[in-house]
Amino acid sequence: MKAFGKILGLVLLGLLLIIVALGFALTHLFDPNDYKDEIRQIARDKAHIELTLNGDIGWSLFPWLGLELHEASVATLAKPTEPFADLQMLGLSVRVLPLLRREVQMSDVRVEGLNLRLNRDKEGHGNWEDIGKVPVSQTTSAATPGEPAGETTAKAEKPAQPIRLDIDSLTVNNARVEYSDEKTGKQFSAESIQLSTGAVHDSTNIPVKLTAFLGSNQPVLRVRTELNGELRFERALQRYKFEDMKLSGEVAGEPLQGKTMTFAAQGQLLLDKAANVAEWTGIKISANQLRALGELKVNDLDKTPQVTGALSIAQFDLAKFVDSIGQTLPAMAEGSLSKVELVSRVTGTPTSVSFDNINLKVDDSSFSGRIAVEDFAKQSLRAVLKADTFNVDRYLKPKSAEANSATQVRQAEVASTEANAMAGAGTTPLPDAPTKTAWSNDRLLPVERLSKLDVDADLTFGLLTLDKLPIHNAAFKATGQNGLLTLETLRGELYEGNFETKGTLDVRQQVPTLNMQTQVSKVPVEKILESQGKNPPVKGLVTLNSNLTGSGNSQKALIDSLNGTASFAINNGVLLNANLEQQLCKGIATLNRKTLSGEPRGKDTPFQELKGNLTFRNGVASNPDLIVRIPGMTVKGDGDVDLRVLGMDYRIGIIVEGDKSDMPDPACQVGEKFVGIEWPLRCRGPLELGAKACRLDNERMGQVATRLAGDKISEKIDEKLGDKVSPELRNALKGLFKR
Repeated sequence: MKAFGKILGLVLLGLLLIIVALGFALTHLFDPNDYKDEIRQIARDKAHIELTLNGDIGWSLFPWLGLELHEASVATLAKPTEPFADLQMLGLSVRVLPLLRREVQMSDVRVEGLNLRLNRDKEGHGNWEDIGKVPVSQTTSAATPGEPAGETTAKAEKPAQPIRLDIDSLTVNNARVEYSDEKTGKQFSAESIQLSTGAVHDSTNIPVKLTAFLGSNQPVLRVRTELNGELRFERALQRYKFEDMKLSGEVAGEPLQGKTMTFAAQGQLLLDKAANVAEWTGIKISANQLRALGELKVNDLDKTPQVTGALSIAQFDLAKFVDSIGQTLPAMAEGSLSKVELVSRVTGTPTSVSFDNINLKVDDSSFSGRIAVEDFAKQSLRAVLKADTFNVDRYLKPKSAEANSATQVRQAEVASTEANAMAGAGTTPLPDAPTKTAWSNDRLLPVERLSKLDVDADLTFGLLTLDKLPIHNAAFKATGQNGLLTLETLRGELYEGNFETKGTLDVRQQVPTLNMQTQVSKVPVEKILESQGKNPPVKGLVTLNSNLTGSGNSQKALIDSLNGTASFAINNGVLLNANLEQQLCKGIATLNRKTLSGEPRGKDTPFQELKGNLTFRNGVASNPDLIVRIPGMTVKGDGDVDLRVLGMDYRIGIIVEGDKSDMPDPACQVGEKFVGIEWPLRCRGPLELGAKACRLDNERMGQVATRLAGDKISEKIDEKLGDKVSPELRNALKGLFKR
C-alpha cells in the first residue's frame, strides 16, 4: 500500500511536470505576435471592429491566462482609418480553471495611456454608434442569394447566467476622454485620468479613487476633480451603492472672470434599479463660503423622475460669495446680502423645481412660504411668501452721479428761492418759476428681462419699507407674462392711514407703458414728502384718488408723458411757514391807507380742508377748482402744477372776515365795506415752497380798489338821490362807477 502511494505520487508529479513543460513550451515556443493578422481578422469577424496592434503581445498560459497589449488602437469598420480609441498598454491575467465555471478571476488589471475620442458630425451622427456594427455594403455582399441578409438558423439559447467577477485591482493611468460636436463647435474633455480600485467583488465594498482634469471650450472652463469612496454593487438585486463619497476640486475659467471656486461634496449614493429609486443622503456641499446640508431621493426612474428632499444652507455672505466666483450683483447699499441662510423642502422634475416650507433669512428679514420654477425653459417663477420686515430701499440701485447732480442743482435753486421768499412778511417780489428738471434720465427698467418674465407672486409683509415709507401689513400681488406685467394690488397701512395701488406695465413694445390707479386715505402728507428728502410746505391727512398713464424708461420720460386725472383732499392741515392772514392784513392796511403796527403773531396758517381736482397733460397738472377752508376766510384757486420741474403757478382769491383776534391790529380791521371782497394772491415758484411762494397780486389789487371806490360812490348816490329818481336810473349810475 505504501509502495502504491509512492508510485501514485510519482505519477502525479510526473503529470504536473509534463503540464508545466507544456505550458513553458506553449508560452515560449508559441509567439502570438506571429498571428497578428489572424487576430485582426477575428476582431473584424466576431467583434466587428478594426483592431490595430503596433506593439508586442505578451502572454502567459497557466495557471494565469495572461495578456499584455502594447500600442493598440480600435476603429469602427465604417471608418477603419479613424481610430476612436487607442492605448499604450493593457495588462491583465485570468485564472484558467474558473473560466470553465463562468467565473472571471483576474489579478491586477492595468491600463496605460488610454485615449477615447467621441465625435458627433454635422448630421448629428456619433462615431460610437457604429461600434460593433457591420457596414451596410458588407452586409449586403455577404448575404446568400435568395436568403434575407442576416437570417440565421441558430436556435434560441437559454439566457446566459451572469458572470461572476473577481478582480484583485484595477488601475488606469494617464487616460483621456474627449467629446466634440461639429454642429455646435462644443468640445468637452477629461484629461490625466487616474483611477485605482481595491479588490472588485460582488456584494463587497470596493475602495475607489479617481482624479481628472475636466474642460470645455464654450465657455472656456477648467475643473480639477478628485473622487474617493467605496463602491458596492449587488447585481442580483440590481442595487449599486457609493458609500462615503467625497468629491472635491477647483473650477476656473471665463464664467468666473479670473476667480477660482473651490468645491466639495460628500454623502451616500444609492441606485436601486429594481425599485427605480436613487438616493443621496448625508449631503454635505461647500463652494467657497457657502455650506449646505441635505438629502435627495428620486423616484420613478423608469418614467418621469420625481425628486424630493430637504436642503439647509448655513448663514453666509452672499455678496462676497458672488464676488468670489467672478459675478456682479446689482448695485445696492453696503452690507446688503451679508447674512443669508435657508432651510427648505425640495421637490422637482426634469423641467421644474419647488422649494416648500421655506425658512429664509436675508439680513434682518425672515421669509416663509414657497418659491418654485414651474418650467425651466419658460423661467416660470411662482412665489408665495410671508415676511416679518423687509427694506426694499437697501436693495435698489443708488442714484447715479448725474441724478445726484441734478438733485443738488435743484435743491440749491429751491434753497435760494426760499431764502429770498420771505413769505411771512410778504415784502419780496414773486419767486421765479423753477426751470431745472427734477427727474433722472437713468434707465429705470430692465426691459429685455421683463419681456421674458413669467411670474406669479403673492407677498405679504409685517413691515415693508419702500421709498423710505414704512408700510405696515403690506400685501403685494403681481403677475407677468409675455411682456405684460400686472400689479393686482399693492396695499398697506401708512402711518394712521392706508393706501392701495393697482396697474399694468406693458413692455411688449420698445417704449414701456405704465398705467396706474391709486387710492390713498388719511395719510399724513408731510410724512410722504419728508421721506423723499423734501421740506413739506403743508401738513395734514391726504385722501387721493388717481388714474394715470405714462410711457418711457426713465423718471423724466414717465413724468414728461404723464396723463390722467386725480382728486385730492387734505383735512385738518397747516400751511407751514406761511401766514396768509398777515398777507391779507397787509392788503387791507394798504386799502385803509394805514401801516400794520405789530409783527406777525405766527408763521403758519391752519386750515380745515384743502381740496381740488387735477387733470394731467404731458406732465402738467391743471387744477381749476382749488378750495381751502380756513377759519375766518375762504380760499379759491386756479392754476397749474408742472411736475416736470416741480413748480406751480396759481391765482388765488381769498374772502376774509378780518382780524378776529382779541387784540386786532387797527390797520387790519374789516368794516362793512370789505365784507364779501375777494382778495387776490399770486403763488408761483418751486412746489416745495407751498404758501411761502404766495404774494399779493398787485395787478388785481387795483380791481379791488376800483370796486371799493365804486361802492363808496354808490352809497353817496343813494344818499343824495334817495327816491327822487327811478330805481332804473339809480342802478345805471352805480354801474358806471363799478366798471
